[in-house]
Amino acid sequence: MSRFILVLIFMATMIPLVKAAAPATAEEQKSPDGWSFTSARAETAPLSSVRPDGGAYGLVIKGNGDAIAEGRWIKRVPLPPGEFVSFTARYRASNIEMAARNIIAGIVWLDEKGKELANTEHPPTTSPADAQGWRQIKATYPVPPKAKQAQLELRLRWSPQGEVEFRDAQLTAAQAPTPRKVKVASINHRPRGLKSAQENLDSFAKYINEAGEQKADIICLPEAMTLIGRGSDYLASAETIPGPSTEFLGKIAAKHKSYIVAGLLERDGKGAYNTSVLIGRDGKLVGKYRKICLPRSEYDGGLAPGHEYPVFETDFGKVAMMICWDVAYPEIARELSARGAEMILMPIWGGNETLCKARAIENQVPLVISSYDLRSAIYDQAGEAKAIAKDTSSCVVYADLDLAGVMNWKWTGNWRDRIWLEGPVRPDSNNTAADSRAQTSKAD
Repeated sequence: MSRFILVLIFMATMIPLVKAAAPATAEEQKSPDGWSFTSARAETAPLSSVRPDGGAYGLVIKGNGDAIAEGRWIKRVPLPPGEFVSFTARYRASNIEMAARNIIAGIVWLDEKGKELANTEHPPTTSPADAQGWRQIKATYPVPPKAKQAQLELRLRWSPQGEVEFRDAQLTAAQAPTPRKVKVASINHRPRGLKSAQENLDSFAKYINEAGEQKADIICLPEAMTLIGRGSDYLASAETIPGPSTEFLGKIAAKHKSYIVAGLLERDGKGAYNTSVLIGRDGKLVGKYRKICLPRSEYDGGLAPGHEYPVFETDFGKVAMMICWDVAYPEIARELSARGAEMILMPIWGGNETLCKARAIENQVPLVISSYDLRSAIYDQAGEAKAIAKDTSSCVVYADLDLAGVMNWKWTGNWRDRIWLEGPVRPDSNNTAADSRAQTSKAD
């Protein structure tokens, strides 16, 4: 038998031995404290390692250059006593396309036999980074009645060059979250036959004062409230902001210690805009939003579109504004939600109630509208009207909202936490959702 044939026979007999001696798969890798690394498919598993740091360690996942790579560190833990638990962890990442989509923390509820229950929690991974690049993950959840244990999951997916290091992930007993109640008022009023912007403002003052006397935390007014019913045009009604109208509204806000949202026409140098303002409890201008989506009548009338998506932090939560025609385009509400808005207030002339409901549902944020031709309303995350005017006659509607409350849907659980995990990449994906939320404006 020739030497060549002997070599072939030797190689053939060794191939099974080589396969059997291959390194442990990703599923078999272990780390301290009961953590193990796994992937839905071994052939697409990213790289994993444990990074020691004195007595501590980090759980590392690194992309393998493949856009479909996905893997996670997992650990099963008993539930601490009590009706609520707090999930905490921190992570540091690099080369991530979109943190809210690529980096996931999860709690999988399990019964006493280790069987997975229906809903899985996904604590947000979008907090701002500290000076060392670490981002906090923290959320409190009620324990499902049948849950006896939980599986903690720390995941990186779909990021070819990304790398993330997780540390200090744990589940601890917690108190029920403190409610963040806010009383919202929306004004339904259409001035008619008045001669000046000030007369329009005076006609609204009655209803603003009524809402203030009812201790409303925030009061929403309609679009272009100094123009409606006067036979004027956009440019003739435009004024500086701050200016006469914000000064007038500020005095009422300070009197009742209420926030006010109002639609005005703004002049800024050569530019003119359809603008909504937020006035603080102290009567000072907090900020403004310029309408991004303009119908033909407005750009033919000399108005220019805005291009910024500000979110403002109040003493009860983060709020944002849209204006009328914006509601016809889902991108506006979606971007404001991505930047952390917990409630959107929308001065509106007229439009479609179904679109208003849809914007609330698809972003899981309450939407408040103040209108002339629609019924002013306050919609919750399910698109249900918590308060709505009977018709378009003058009135004020009220609703109490809890911005700390979680809405769990029958099949999807906490949908707000899932929006970015399961949706498309944002167009500006080079800026992570975490970075966008870090741009939240500060209010008084």
